[in-house]
Amino acid sequence: MHSKLHTLNIMIATGMVPVFYHDDTATAKSVMQACYDGGVRAFEFTNRGAFAHEVFASLSKYAAEECPDMVLGVGTIVDAPTAAAYMQMGARFVVGPLFNAEIARTCNRRQIPYIPGCGTASEIGWAQEAGCDICKIFPGGSVGGPSFVSAVLAPMPWTRIMATGGVAPEEENLAAWFRAGVSCVGMGSRLLPKEAIANRDWGRISRVCETVLLIIKKYRQT
Repeated sequence: MHSKLHTLNIMIATGMVPVFYHDDTATAKSVMQACYDGGVRAFEFTNRGAFAHEVFASLSKYAAEECPDMVLGVGTIVDAPTAAAYMQMGARFVVGPLFNAEIARTCNRRQIPYIPGCGTASEIGWAQEAGCDICKIFPGGSVGGPSFVSAVLAPMPWTRIMATGGVAPEEENLAAWFRAGVSCVGMGSRLLPKEAIANRDWGRISRVCETVLLIIKKYRQT
């Protein structure tokens, strides 16, 4: 059994969470394995399509056997019943595009981190009041980017922020986010390009992940 603290520590220590959805189980497994081979230890599978839960259930079993150090979570969760269903299937953290207090209660009961999407200091405050240890600023690029992060951290320095949306696997972009003080970032299609997946170029994905983790290590604030 993995603790909430262990999950949060892994996410923060890794510094980057790939955000991915695919309706084909074999493809999802290959992408997660490629990220794992590249050093990634936290992975978010998004609840985006019909029967996404079936793909996630297979992915969860695969991670336990083939990627034992991977912390697998679920994203795009907007209501508590869906969060509960994914926790039953082994989700180690729950991410959403918005803050929902019912999800917070459901996750707290099971000691599973809930990382809600917030766009203002007030929303971050409400989420923290409900027990959220990390808040996702979303969409990161639209709510103000790195300057929003540093502006929030000035009066609320205890805040842990994950930026998703507007994050790119490039040194200049990552340097700006981590200098601003994010705890981790989420990245989707820019990290996992469609053509690499279509060509089954798993080595390319692993290499990009390795590069991103090295950049994060260089610029993150201790």
